Amino acid sequence: MPRNLDMTALRSFVAVAENGGVTRAAGVLNLTQSAVSMQLKRLEEALGLPLLDRSGRGIALTATGEQLLGYARRMLSLNDEIYARMTDHAFEGEIVLGVPHDIVYPAIPKVLQRFNAEYPRVKVQLVSSFTMRLKQMFARGEAAVILTTEDEPDAGGETLCEMPLVWVGAPDGSAWRQRPLRLAFEHNCIFRRSVQDALDQAGIAWEMAVEADNTRTIEASVSADLGVHAMMEGMVPSYLQPVAHQGELPALPTKQINMYSNRLASDPVSRDLIAGLRQAYSSL
Repeated sequence: MPRNLDMTALRSFVAVAENGGVTRAAGVLNLTQSAVSMQLKRLEEALGLPLLDRSGRGIALTATGEQLLGYARRMLSLNDEIYARMTDHAFEGEIVLGVPHDIVYPAIPKVLQRFNAEYPRVKVQLVSSFTMRLKQMFARGEAAVILTTEDEPDAGGETLCEMPLVWVGAPDGSAWRQRPLRLAFEHNCIFRRSVQDALDQAGIAWEMAVEADNTRTIEASVSADLGVHAMMEGMVPSYLQPVAHQGELPALPTKQINMYSNRLASDPVSRDLIAGLRQAYSSL
């Protein structure tokens, strides 16, 4: 049958070892000397082993006591960490995070995984939508932190990184060779106008072959080789691929990934989430 160690007795043992005696340990623990001595005796009896050498003028650890000390420190550290995380109400609540559809991967899952490990009682509600809608939510106070894809940030925005747009099509697709070029874009996609302007400047005829409000619809149409799309470099999902057009399509402009956070996101927990976002996107 499993037996449990007394954490209070372990704490007294570590205090005696680190402070050089029962008297100092009792002062640190705010206990009487007799209480500390009793806990040490109880620990030795539970293990059936001597932990302290009392033969000299002071108290020294036996070889067994030295071995136990490392384990005891780790157990107490984990105990204190669990207790702090599970009982500190500052680490509870909900944070609404808004991120455009096409920049969720690969960064956001990693950020959320790390954040959840640090703050298991904090719920991050991820809202995935278009930049324009996210900025409207942010202005109404419906999101604490949002990311956007823009040419330049508005007042209060922080640029995390700047990356070029790339042409995207079906794996081994041929839609990019067709003229007029068949485009597939959401109605509210912020990249749409930049792509059309680049084609106009290059003198390449185009048509809007697929339009939708839903990103999944656009991605499914592009993966079926019904048209081409544009995404930020490094954000292309596995079921699509950058078009290797060898200059037959114009180069596309760069776009910024910007971050906005409101005054309610100034607590330590929100700051940690913001720091994680900053690190994840600046390293792309």
